[in-house]
Amino acid sequence: MGKSGKEKNTKNKSKHSKLIKRKKSKLKADKEARAERLKNLQKALKASKENPE
Repeated sequence: MGKSGKEKNTKNKSKHSKLIKRKKSKLKADKEARAERLKNLQKALKASKENPE
């Protein structure tokens, strides 16, 4: 039989989930941005090697 009365720890869990989701999305965005910068850098290096002027 379950407990009666106030639910335990639901506010903290929701806050924690929200913060973790925010953190993961920020890390994902940073990772994608870094990959994009590296891709652009590789293109620039390749172009400079093809045209050494």
